[in-house]
Amino acid sequence: MRAITATLRMARIAMVGLGVLAVCLSARAQPDSTALAPGALYQQHCAVCHGTDRLGGMGPALLPQSLERLKAKELDEVLRQGREATQMPGFATQIPAVALEQLARWLRTEPTESPHWTADEIRASRVVLHADGTLPAKPVFRADPANLFLVVEAGSHHLSVLDGDRLEPIHRFATRFALHGGPKFSRDGRYVFVASRDGWISKFDLWNLSLVAEIRVGLNTRNVAVSDDGKWVLAGNTLPANMVLLDARDLALARVYPVQDADGMPSRVSAVYDAAPRGSFIAALRDIPEVWEIPYGNVPDALVPRKIRLDAVLDDFFFDPPYRHILGASRTGGGQVIDLDAGHKVATLALQGMPHLGSGITWERNGQSVMVSPNLKQAAISVIDMGDWHTVATIPTAGPGFFLRSHEQTPYAWTDAMMSPHRDTLQVIDKQSLRVVGSVTPAPGHTAAHVEFTRDGRYALVSLMERDGAIVVYDATTLREVKRIPMDKPIGKYNVFNKTTRSSGTSH
Repeated sequence: MRAITATLRMARIAMVGLGVLAVCLSARAQPDSTALAPGALYQQHCAVCHGTDRLGGMGPALLPQSLERLKAKELDEVLRQGREATQMPGFATQIPAVALEQLARWLRTEPTESPHWTADEIRASRVVLHADGTLPAKPVFRADPANLFLVVEAGSHHLSVLDGDRLEPIHRFATRFALHGGPKFSRDGRYVFVASRDGWISKFDLWNLSLVAEIRVGLNTRNVAVSDDGKWVLAGNTLPANMVLLDARDLALARVYPVQDADGMPSRVSAVYDAAPRGSFIAALRDIPEVWEIPYGNVPDALVPRKIRLDAVLDDFFFDPPYRHILGASRTGGGQVIDLDAGHKVATLALQGMPHLGSGITWERNGQSVMVSPNLKQAAISVIDMGDWHTVATIPTAGPGFFLRSHEQTPYAWTDAMMSPHRDTLQVIDKQSLRVVGSVTPAPGHTAAHVEFTRDGRYALVSLMERDGAIVVYDATTLREVKRIPMDKPIGKYNVFNKTTRSSGTSH
């Protein structure tokens, strides 16, 4: 076991040095590649980093599920030119352009043999760098630990820790390939758990600015949730079709839940979230119309899934403030309200297009709580009454958007139009009049999205999602730009206070 741990630790060190984007082809001298088929090219050049079975090694997995968010031209560019500041070389001068294009297309096809990742493989992948309780229980920096931001830099696969008071970076972690889903924090904000696209779960100690442990729970992972009591981490996978429960202290494997219905039909997991007031995890499934609730508190059925049958599958969902109901929608449109206590649907939501309820937020309007959601296919924001579930209003926007954010201390909500030609502009909506009252364009022609606020709501931080991008800080009252903090494609940023207190202005 010590030998395995040492080997994996060395692999982690190598990975930190790589910072790979999609592939890290071997540059060893090889026979002529001109006449080789894509599979042979892969074994000749790629397997040394990504494994003979494409499941990953020092580099990430190269499966269709792992690459689904990487545009074809981006993968082509990496194969041709390599990856700056990594050990990923370019092969434009060694492999003909046509052969590289064929290899890129082949990487997006399913392997001949169905990939698998067993409990034994999960256990063998775990690396513990700092045992629980061995690091000091106090921050090693002077910044307010509750007003830190964790910025996901997708360009070079890093997490930057940003001081929310001085608005300056204080640390930067190398991460696994393509983090997916928002980071999840322990209740005190000390620990953060992140999931990579190809199944790695990493635990960081923000107070000590240290990586604590890692484990690979699957081959394609949707996201993770952390129990409110700080004991458990639940990961939802699309490959294999399961959920994996980990001990939050050291990421030791606790249980694997195969995800299937009563007839044995398997399903990928759409999302897993913590329902803190209920003391349970909630999971939506992509292929079967069910929601699973897994209680983790001191109850007789702890850690045993309770399965709620639905009318349609849910691709994402939103909790009402008491966490009794979830509002869910599928990618085919429409929505439903499920009463978790009663265990069945209680209302239909009048939603069109592709509502992104997982990015919804709430606020009080005229004495009534409303849930407000962006839409991935329509230039509209839906406002839903949380009392009787009717649509209060539909707010026209510049284009389909992905994120909607606000804060208790601001009268405004900010939305992007990143799914449209107007992706460079964010609109600002008055939460009472439901009218667009302003806009900001950080860089014309470049994608701007994902707003997050400082803990006091004074500043709004916007992601300029480019390789030479930035976090652009705005005064949340005047909408004037305050400063820019250079970042490498910052796809998201997460304020510790807002997340741990479950601010109504951000997703949970």
